[in-house]
Amino acid sequence: MKLLSVIIPCYNEEKAIPYFYEELNKETAIFAEKFPDVVFEILFVDDGSSDHTLAVIKQLHDSDHRIRYVSFSRNFGKEAAIYAGLEKSKGDYAVLMDADLQDPPALLQEMYIAITEEGYDSAATRRTTRKGEPPIRSFLARCFYKLINRMSKTEVVDGARDYRIMKRQMINAILEMKEYNRFTKGIYSWVGFRTKWIEYENQERVAGETKWSFWKLFLYSLEGIIAFTTTPLSFATALGILFCLAAFVLIIFIIIRTLTLGDPTSGWPSMVCIMVFIGGIQLFCMGIIGQYLSRTYLETKHRPIYIAKEEI
Repeated sequence: MKLLSVIIPCYNEEKAIPYFYEELNKETAIFAEKFPDVVFEILFVDDGSSDHTLAVIKQLHDSDHRIRYVSFSRNFGKEAAIYAGLEKSKGDYAVLMDADLQDPPALLQEMYIAITEEGYDSAATRRTTRKGEPPIRSFLARCFYKLINRMSKTEVVDGARDYRIMKRQMINAILEMKEYNRFTKGIYSWVGFRTKWIEYENQERVAGETKWSFWKLFLYSLEGIIAFTTTPLSFATALGILFCLAAFVLIIFIIIRTLTLGDPTSGWPSMVCIMVFIGGIQLFCMGIIGQYLSRTYLETKHRPIYIAKEEI
């Protein structure tokens, strides 16, 4: 018998979990008919929810012996929840899914066939559309994927979801990367292994509200850029060299102008604007360096990625 672990990170999903469990239960029943040698374990990771998410999970656990759960002492973020789920899973294979049904359980059979019959190590999903999202959010998301793929050698697929199935060898490779500041979409690509991409149209949430605000998405994208490329540091260096050259050219221009025309440079407003502009560039470059230093500082602390308060 083969064990397939279904890992579901949850944060304030008490309304969505019953719908998700119903759909997953239907899919696992169909799955069992086609693949009778596969058994499931369902692992919920409660990321320090402030609603009744954990209580709902416990009720499901009482009625279904396949269900296990891990509950954090506080909200550590989805990246920590993904790591905890992979670490606690026991399956020969593991699949990551969101509880809001934006990851259709109906794709599970196709994903499983890809890694058991087609020779892939992983089967991942990506959205071909962003139906239901605000246009500005979709535009910025596409810009982020283009930007990070230009700057980084590690490819991050546009529209990629965390919804994927993996063999144990790939899971163990991911668990070996114990960095505190995690960007899992980049880690999937960095560890390698053959991956089949399965495309589908965007699905809207079945219940509840998204936990990803614009600010959280911005910080997450910043995490990805800093984690997988040092190009911003090179950009800051190039910008500094450019402004030094520009300043040198301007000094020569002012000297020649003064000697030939006897017209000293006048106008303090323009001088103030230039000083403020250059000062802003300096602070911007210092900010880039500070971001890298702050990540290095947090890594040296060796803090745990998550703290489990309760688990079964």
